[in-house]
Formats: sequence, C-alpha cells, structure tokens
Amino acid sequence: MSFIKSASVIGSVIIASLLMTTACTSKNSGQSAGIRSENLDTTTVPQNDFYQFATGGWQKANPLTGEYSRYGSFDKLAENNREQLKGLIEEIASKPAKSGTVEQKIADLFNLAMDSTKLNKDGYEPIKADLTKISALNDTKELIGLLPELMQSGVSPFFNVYVDADPMNSNQYLVQTYQGGIGLGERDYYLDNDANTKNIRDKYAAHIAAMFEKEGFTPADAAKNRDAVMKIETRLAKSAYDNVKLRDPHANYNKMTVADLQKLVPQIDWNTFLTKFNLQNLKELSVSQKENLVEVGNIIASEPIEAQKAYLQWKLIDASAAYLSDDINQMNFDFYGKVFSGKEQQQPRWKRAVSTVDGSLGEAVGQMYVKKYFPAKSKERMVQLVKNLQTALGERIQGLEWMGDSTKAKAQEKLNTFHIKVGYPDKWRDYSSLDIQKDSYWANIKRANKFESDYMFAKIGKPVDKDEWLMTPQTVNAYYNPSTNEICFPAGILQYPFFDMQADDAFNYGAIGVVIGHEMTHGFDDQGRQFDKDGNLKDWWTKEDGEKFNARAKVLADYFDNIEVAPDVKANGKFTLGENIADHGGLQVSYHALQNVLKSNPLEKKDGFTPEQRFFLAYANVWAGNIRPEEILKRTKADPHSLGKWRVNGALPHIQAWYDAFNVKQTNKMYLAPELRASIW
Repeated sequence: MSFIKSASVIGSVIIASLLMTTACTSKNSGQSAGIRSENLDTTTVPQNDFYQFATGGWQKANPLTGEYSRYGSFDKLAENNREQLKGLIEEIASKPAKSGTVEQKIADLFNLAMDSTKLNKDGYEPIKADLTKISALNDTKELIGLLPELMQSGVSPFFNVYVDADPMNSNQYLVQTYQGGIGLGERDYYLDNDANTKNIRDKYAAHIAAMFEKEGFTPADAAKNRDAVMKIETRLAKSAYDNVKLRDPHANYNKMTVADLQKLVPQIDWNTFLTKFNLQNLKELSVSQKENLVEVGNIIASEPIEAQKAYLQWKLIDASAAYLSDDINQMNFDFYGKVFSGKEQQQPRWKRAVSTVDGSLGEAVGQMYVKKYFPAKSKERMVQLVKNLQTALGERIQGLEWMGDSTKAKAQEKLNTFHIKVGYPDKWRDYSSLDIQKDSYWANIKRANKFESDYMFAKIGKPVDKDEWLMTPQTVNAYYNPSTNEICFPAGILQYPFFDMQADDAFNYGAIGVVIGHEMTHGFDDQGRQFDKDGNLKDWWTKEDGEKFNARAKVLADYFDNIEVAPDVKANGKFTLGENIADHGGLQVSYHALQNVLKSNPLEKKDGFTPEQRFFLAYANVWAGNIRPEEILKRTKADPHSLGKWRVNGALPHIQAWYDAFNVKQTNKMYLAPELRASIW
C-alpha cells in the first residue's frame, strides 16, 4: 500500500499495550514482580548505564537475525502477532470462497503473493503497459494528465495529495498537498556530503540504473535515465522543508482557493487535475509546503519531457518492485534493505504476503483477529487504566508552578475531552467495492491503492468522522491525533513486556502505563499544545505561559542535541522534541498514577527491587533491542523518535523519582545537575 503522510497524526511510533493494569482497588500480594532476571546485566552499574543494566541480558539472548536491522522486545512481540495473522489468513486461503466475499479477496491476494512460479514467469510484464504509456507521452500536458492515475495506483511522483481534517476547522475535511517524490525519503540524503550519506546517494544512483536495465532498458538509456532521475529528485529535495520545519503546524498550513493555486503553480491545470480525483467542484485546499510545490511547477516547465518521463518510469518501477518477480524484488531489497538499513536477508515470503493482506484488507483481518485474540473484558479494563492516567495528568497540570490558572483551565478542558479508543472500532470498514482478481500481484496492489484513494477523497463535503480509526486493531502501535483530540490503543499487544497479567502495579504502570501517559502527553507537547480541545489549530495559552513552555522544552531539545548516537553523529533534539516530551511526560504521569495506587495498596520489595525500581526497570525493558550501525544513521535522519537506548538513558536523568529509586549520586555517569534537567509536565 502507498503511504500518504498526514501532517496531523503526530504521536505515532511508540508501542502501545491493550490490556489493563490492575485497578487502583486491586490486591497485589499474590502477584509477581514482573521483572525477569535474565533480561538484566547485573555486571553494569545502573546509575552509570541504566539501559544496559535493565536490558543487557535481553540483548545478549536476542541477537539480530539477517532479516532485521533493528530487533527489540516489541519486534519480538510483533512476530508473535504476525504468526497469529498467518494462521487466520492461511485458514481462509486454503478454502474455496464465493466471489466478491472478503474471504475470496483475502485468499486470492495471499495466494498471489505466495505464488513464486507465477511471479517469476510474469517478470516485469505487469508494469510493461504502464511503462509504455509513460514512454508515449508527447508533452507536459499529457504528462500532467497522467499524474492522478499514477498517484491513485500507489505511485507518487512529485508530490502527494490527501484528505484530512482542516487544522483550522476540525469538523470539516480538507484536501491537502504534501511534499514527496524523492526515492530516498528524506531531503538530507540528497544534500549532505558526509561519507555515509554520499555513499548511500551514490549506491542509490547505481540502483536506479540497474533497475532500468532489469526492466529492459539498454545500459546507455539506463544511465541517461539515472541522471535525469537524480537531477529531478535533487531539485525536489532542495526545495523541501526539513524535518524540523515539517513539525511546525502553522508553517505547513497554507489554505487557498483553487484559483489562487492556479496562479501559484500555473504549470499544472489544477481543475483538470482535481477532477480526476472526483474533486471537480473543489473550492479550496491547503498547500502544505508552498515552496516545494512551486518548484514542482518549475521542474515541469524546465526539465526536458524525456527526463520527466524517465522520472515517472522510475517512480513506477520503484513502487512496484516488491510485487514483481523474485530477481526484481531482490534487487530492490539489496539497496533498501542491505545498503540503506544494514539487513542481511529478506523476510520469508509468507511474512511479506501476510503484510500485504494486512495492509490491503486491514480491518477485515482485524475483525477476525479481535474475535479470536481480544476479549471484551480486556477493553473494559484498558479503559479504566486510561482513566487512572487521565486523573494523574489532571493532578499534575493543576500542580504546575510555572503555568497560570487560565491556561491550566484550558489544559484541563482538553484533557477531559480526550476521545479514547481502545482495542478496535465500533464500526468496521466495508470492502465490497475492492476488486481482487487473479491476474497479477501488482495489478491487485494498484486496485487496492485506488480503493483507498477513492475512500479518502469521498470524504470531501462530509463532516469529519471522529470515530474512524487511523490504525488497524492488530497494529502494534498507538497514536495521538490532535485534529480529533484522540488517543488510540489498538488491540495489537496482549502480553509481556507491555502488560503482564501476573505482575503487580509497579511493573504494569512502568510499561503500559508510561505508554498511555506518552500518548496523553502528545496532546501537550510542542505540536499538540497548539491544538485546542476541539482539535483546531488555535492558541489557548497566555503569552507568558507559552514562553515558559518553550523555554522548558528547549532544555530537553538542547540536551538531546548533545547526545552522540554514533561516532561524530549527534541526535537531533529539535526533530525528536515532541516524542521526547511525550516520553518525559509519560514517565512523570504514570509514576504519579502509581503513587496514587500505592496509597491504598502498598507494595513490598520483590526479587530484590522496590516497587519504584521495578517501575523504571519495566519502562526500560520496553525498549530492549539491538540495532545495526546503518539503521542508527538512517533513523537519526528520518525518525522523530529517539533511539531505544536514549529513550531510557536520555529520558531518566530528567526524572527525580529515578534518582530517588536508585540512589543516583553526583559521581555517577548518568547524573545530571538539577538546574540542567527538563521539567515540563
């Protein structure tokens, strides 16, 4: 499936749990500590390297396998989840199904993905007609006319078009554009000249040429096409916003009429373009990154038509490669998997096939998943836990010495109106109009993308559906969405290390509790705080309180800016600020909630650790993992989350309760002077 980046979903890739922790009235005496001694590295002094102390044993017992560039405790759990999905899908795929049913669609798509004989026989034939169609374009007018068709099929040249809530009017949907069109994903790969980045860029260029040759182009034409693609993508990268600017909601909101857009980018006939998305009566839209879209127009006007055709052909080849023959698929992996991320081998075919079905018919699979693996009582208990954390955050807001009463009142309003989603949606997607046939794997991927595109653009003119889920139930993830002021915890995680039914509150608040607190805090991080309780981009802060918040957030940004994640490579504290604030707030809020519980249900030391120590050990264990050097460099450029090690060793020095729990002294390596610590929520 194609991915269209929404500017509004800002609390994304933190792992979430679905199950409850023990309620505040529960008894803990018969429950375990939850901490597994084999996960620890007791040769390490916890005050010097808490991450290694808490997770060193896990790291040693779970070395990286060839198919992973990063493997952590949540990846391990996701593998179990994938096995469950495999069982569900294989059972369906093994039986005959009536045409047009969900079962038929799941079965045919999965079986096509697994049919290596057919894939290898077809070669690049499934994209041949589209390559020819692009080759036959005579001028830029014809080229522009083809762009909507490519975009709707999962090919994304030049820029993206998507539908989301209007940041200034959260009850209405708004068509929005978003920068894109570059194969390496991040602008810095085209602009930076350090040895690692230059190596990746050079190998990407070589990969482009090799793939063109694989698709039947002569070496000379492949080389010419490579140069054209690199020139266009570099121009797009130079005009793109960097990751820090992309986090500024005001800088990325430029609402205008279609007539004004026509003046801004006259090289594209926008009425004709939008009509092909069934948006013929559209009056206004938001151009998220104006300078980038202006440059798209300049590229279309200035680059030779043959160069632009080569660029479109490359976007098609690149998008389809994973769904073609094994040799093409392998070449695609050799660059994006090996060079880019350091992986040694592809996932087995069945894992890739399950992922495709999951991506194309996610809620249909999800409906079966929750029926078998997620009992209703788990949802009820999770809702109660969320309420416990909500209470704790409200108490912390009220106790903030740096925030004025009027801002506190608005913050409490926003907190109390959180839309909480747990487990699975109340209403399931209808897949009746999705057509899955037995022609080719790629043809079905195109139809699945068109189905999603039609679903998205059909929202225009309707009120925002605030009950819609942005993740499937089986997703091992969670999010906060500012436009709906919602926190969502899909039913993807049912077990340790996020939740342990047999463990006491100290463990569960440290793991799942912090995750919940993390997502709640996203509503009040440097991005989320700019949206009001109704999901509108509106300043509800006093000027003085806003300045105080920014000063406190800067302490955290500056701290992470100085963390060396690899030799001569620093973290980007401004880029990761939102997630770091959410980790910081999640720890503070969940620890506060635990203390509320312990007032009525005190816990004793277990397995040599106090309840407070077990809280922090449980938190660290969530981020246990191993990672390849290539992946460290990639994530530092592209991921708004800090690396797992630094979500522990970078977060805890700012938490006074951690110092108290482990008796951290000035002489310890992780000690940070009080005046240098961040204190926000």
